[in-house]
Amino acid sequence: MKGFILVISGPSGAGKSTLLKKLFKEFNDELYFSISSTTRKPREGEIHSKHYYFISKDEFEQGIKEDYFLEWAKVHENYYGTSLKNTIDALENGKIVIFDIDVQGFSIVKKKLADKIVSVFITTKNKEELKQRLIKRNTDTINALQKRLENASEEMKWIENYDYLIINDDLEDSYEKLRTILKAQKIKVQNQNLNQFQINWSKGD
Repeated sequence: MKGFILVISGPSGAGKSTLLKKLFKEFNDELYFSISSTTRKPREGEIHSKHYYFISKDEFEQGIKEDYFLEWAKVHENYYGTSLKNTIDALENGKIVIFDIDVQGFSIVKKKLADKIVSVFITTKNKEELKQRLIKRNTDTINALQKRLENASEEMKWIENYDYLIINDDLEDSYEKLRTILKAQKIKVQNQNLNQFQINWSKGD
């Protein structure tokens, strides 16, 4: 199987991380999670090179100049970006590359690797539900919470640019939809090594 990219986007607090954890538990050997670099400070429990590569603003801006990033964006006054080389290496090894990126990042990646991408937008049933989840998470100041909600409203305008929409109102139902999308992509003709299959088919292998 050839590698492809599964892009996951959606508002902070919509449950993307929880769904991805379940996906990796089931398909771990086939997946490569693209770890982003960021200039923001680690949150409690976050580990460098596992959750993010935490780097300085100067390092990040140097990476931009050297075209190190496949995509990058500035969100909440912090930079976030994805390594181009690591992505290409994973695709060449036949991996399903998982991107958990915002709509800005998706727009850039789509322009560069459109033929390799399937995209999923994950959100809550409404803005109030998202607000309650963010409050329950209790990681933001009032101003930061308001900013996240404002950003979420802007992100919702991008839904039509994605291949799939999952309204994460029920975790198990949402996960079943996500895994179905993944499994369908795996058997698409464009993601198969057709030359080798045709050779083996003719030989009777």
